[in-house]
Amino acid sequence: MRKIVLGCIADDFTGATDLANNLVRSGMRVVQAMGVPGQPLDTQADAVVVALKSRTLPVDEAIAQSLDALRWLQAQGAQQIYFKYCSTFDSTARGNIGPVAEALMATLGCDFTIATPAFPDNHRTVFKGYLFVGDVLLNESGMQNHPLTPMLDANLVRVLQGQCTGKVGLIDYKVVAQGEAAIRERIAQLRQDGVRLAVVDAISNDDLMRLGPALHGMPLVTAGSGVAIGLPGNFGIEPSSTASELPAAVGLQAVVSGSCSLATNRQVQAFIQSGRPALAIDPLQITARQAAGGDGVAEALAWAEPLLAQGPVLIYSSADAQAVKSVQGQLGVEVAGALVEHTLAAIARGLVGLGVRQLVVAGGETSGACVQALNIVQMKIGPQIDPGVPWCHAQSDAAPEGGLHLTLKSGNFGTDDFFSKAFTRLA
Repeated sequence: MRKIVLGCIADDFTGATDLANNLVRSGMRVVQAMGVPGQPLDTQADAVVVALKSRTLPVDEAIAQSLDALRWLQAQGAQQIYFKYCSTFDSTARGNIGPVAEALMATLGCDFTIATPAFPDNHRTVFKGYLFVGDVLLNESGMQNHPLTPMLDANLVRVLQGQCTGKVGLIDYKVVAQGEAAIRERIAQLRQDGVRLAVVDAISNDDLMRLGPALHGMPLVTAGSGVAIGLPGNFGIEPSSTASELPAAVGLQAVVSGSCSLATNRQVQAFIQSGRPALAIDPLQITARQAAGGDGVAEALAWAEPLLAQGPVLIYSSADAQAVKSVQGQLGVEVAGALVEHTLAAIARGLVGLGVRQLVVAGGETSGACVQALNIVQMKIGPQIDPGVPWCHAQSDAAPEGGLHLTLKSGNFGTDDFFSKAFTRLA
């Protein structure tokens, strides 16, 4: 079995498929593992993305899981390690991006690496070290209201420095525009100045393609998924349609959405306005049902079962920021989040039990919970639906014959008609 060339560690499940999608588009055959595998890789691939659920874990746990993933990837022969985080740099004041990056650097004996969440295809750009979402700064984009990782500062050098013990610097857009040689010269200068991590500006895919060759041979890269488009060429790999081939799609269709992002809320409303059936899950009602000895899962599945034969259905807990804060105020942030995750995960497994074999899941935490509930340990990455969101194929004990097609959508990604478009794209 040929050893992999690129080993990737992602801090959530949707982020993992986001990265894998860009690698597949650039010609790499990619397998995504859910958590650190317990055995060696048993399929042919150029890259493996180990999907962790570490973004919001306590720092020590996030580091431990990331180092476990690193050791497994090294055992598979990975020549370069890629630590992937969200294109909105989701983190708290303490981490986990900086601490995990520094722990990986220490283990790899790496004295310098870069950091950039830039993903221009999804309107994430970095300019003079500031992260923009579309035309607005990160802290004005709605991310300031994120229930778990509110982002209140768009200056990534400042944010990352607050999480790191080593010095953080900047490779600005003027240097990037000059290409590989200028970028390498700037890296050498920063290293002499004692900088260990450098935020890199990128306002276009051309910037990312210029950055890619400059990262050749760097033991560790940390980034969102955008940088991935410039890396496969370093290994002599070119774009190919065969990299994204999946089995033919069969079975019923459903969407489960737990994200409360602005993009997902628009997608929920677009699906409802299209006339398709949708059921809202209210955390307070779930709590009341649990107090009465129920859980809300059976009721949701009973609602969905007679409708599935007519086309896709949507079950969602997505809500606007004010509604989320109200629920959190009554139940607590952690309790409310866990309640929704566990309920939607149980519903997802129940839907597959009813014959759903094409499943869209929206939201990073929700995706992680659903994948775990379905006992999925590995996914083959297929064609892109929207930038950062591919269809995948996985085996599950809930779908023992032929497995199922699955897409894990980051809350912030996708056009307004994503939920309907996804099934059309797969067909």
